[in-house]
Amino acid sequence: MKDLFGEAILDFQTDNSPEDLVTETNISEADEMSVDYLFRSYNDMPKLEKKALQLAKGKILDIGCGAGSHSLYLQEKGFDVTAIDISPKAIKACELRGVKNARVQNVLDVKNEKFDTILLLMNGTGIFGTLAETTTYLQKLKSLLNPNGQILIDSSDIIYMFDEDEDGAYLVPANGYYGELTFTVSYKGQIEDTFPWLYLDYNTLQNAAHANGLECELVVEGKHYDYLAKLF
Repeated sequence: MKDLFGEAILDFQTDNSPEDLVTETNISEADEMSVDYLFRSYNDMPKLEKKALQLAKGKILDIGCGAGSHSLYLQEKGFDVTAIDISPKAIKACELRGVKNARVQNVLDVKNEKFDTILLLMNGTGIFGTLAETTTYLQKLKSLLNPNGQILIDSSDIIYMFDEDEDGAYLVPANGYYGELTFTVSYKGQIEDTFPWLYLDYNTLQNAAHANGLECELVVEGKHYDYLAKLF
């Protein structure tokens, strides 16, 4: 991993001539994203994220924390927050921003800790990579919960990105799940290694949760096929 996403975050934090990130998937064309979006305040966050932060309680684990905006907000509200990301440069930016407990770590490597709230936001199912790996991650997340703990996770049903035939059926790939994408990130002329990224429709997430001994509740739906769910 070249850590280009983290490089963009750190460049923005240190005012080192940041540029837009360019993301591309196997089913969509290149799209530019301004890095400052990752540094947004609570008031600028979409309603799904605001709702997740409102529901957060107790000791909190923020997985894939990025620039740390969610962690900072909760920290300022007095919560005990642990922020983790696999990007060393993103974690450096978090530390510079004042996140007290930020560390470079894959959630699968978190051990001997329990949390009351686990946050996975900005398409939190993405880190699962593929549908086949969903069980591995859900079992790990479940093991990190305190009694009466909760997992707050968002995603999108990307069925709308596929064409329909004359009967109204979506022309999705015959092999595999249509929410399994491969992502490529470019920054300042460099291209990151392609990586898998998973979007889960709510019913599929709910079925996976039940199969792994978790209850799943739809908290709120967004305007663009996105949703926030609570697993417990």
